Amino acid sequence: MDREELKEYLPHREPMLLVDEVEMDSEGVCRGKYRIRGDEFFCQGHFPDNPIVPGVILCEIMAQCCALLVKDELLTHLPLYSGINNVRFKNMVYPGDVCVVTARISTRRGPLVYCEASLSVGGKLCCRGELAFALMKK
Repeated sequence: MDREELKEYLPHREPMLLVDEVEMDSEGVCRGKYRIRGDEFFCQGHFPDNPIVPGVILCEIMAQCCALLVKDELLTHLPLYSGINNVRFKNMVYPGDVCVVTARISTRRGPLVYCEASLSVGGKLCCRGELAFALMKK
């Protein structure tokens, strides 16, 4: 799916839509990509002359990819972040980098969806963690 197709499922819009493309495989794994353009609001002040993508934005990139694991349900439900656990930041991400996210559902309890996700750049792990969201009726 490309960016325009993703808008059919994700409620996010610019400047908070942080996924450019996604592929789903037959094993239930989502692989998403987002290129850090450098003109995003979070690069402008974090930090001047050394723009590093904030960790919370890396978590949001992973979270949006995780939500796409239940994309058909997103047509009638809103995914709301309900938790992050065991998040680790391993390497920095900069403008021009292409973030590659791999995500899978680890557990599901009713409207709560628990996922494992990792974000890498050029094959180098930058962030990983467990993310959870609740599917709320629109």
